[in-house]
Amino acid sequence: NELITAVAAANPHTVVVLITGNPVTMPWLDHVAGVIEAWYPGIAGGQAIANLIFGNVVPSGKLPITFAISEGDLPHESIFGMTHNGANGDSLGYWAADDEKRQSFVADYNEGVRFGYKWFDSEGKQPLFPFGYGLSYTKFRYSGLHVDSVAKTVTFTIENAGTLGGTEIAEIYVGLPKSSGERFRRLAAWQRVEVNAGQQKTVTVPLEPLAIATFDEKKDAWAWATGKYTVLVGGSSRDLPLQAEVALF
Repeated sequence: NELITAVAAANPHTVVVLITGNPVTMPWLDHVAGVIEAWYPGIAGGQAIANLIFGNVVPSGKLPITFAISEGDLPHESIFGMTHNGANGDSLGYWAADDEKRQSFVADYNEGVRFGYKWFDSEGKQPLFPFGYGLSYTKFRYSGLHVDSVAKTVTFTIENAGTLGGTEIAEIYVGLPKSSGERFRRLAAWQRVEVNAGQQKTVTVPLEPLAIATFDEKKDAWAWATGKYTVLVGGSSRDLPLQAEVALF
């Protein structure tokens, strides 16, 4: 963080390339020109990153996980087991080579089903970058939402309003009826859509039924709530310009 801050102070056009396996905090974000999350890019990662930086390829990736502003916004600030101490004060993570030294520890996922982006939505927390987020060198506009409650499909139009052809990952979220008590939306489908500059494309995407179901332990079966479902469509979990209410079940 100190190195990035110092470089950005010397050159405000700095672009940071992150090669990480997890989300990271970015206290320097407001001082750099851009950020590319490359994850684990592999042996040809250098070429792929260069193609994105120099505009040879229009980026279309979306984040598969939420980036928090700080550790305090997470349901758990530390990883279970990584700070567990044994009787002698020695750290006993998953990596203890001696089985006799291993001790059990409790992993309490008290957020329940509100993991990932659902936690941030239900707690009203603003993420640094939301689940499903990703920029492009072109711009996409959404319109014409139609939900078929019988076929369980969602139809909408995507327009490429920029000057470059690109690919958008359209995301469909569904909020369960108020009777469910849930205060978050569920990702129920997505579609990769290629659209040339200045063109429109209308797509129909089927909803995933289990993504909007709840498991009934007493009946040992999946169940669907009755009432109005809220269907939302857009470019990320926090950018959903299209919305409709419909009775799906």
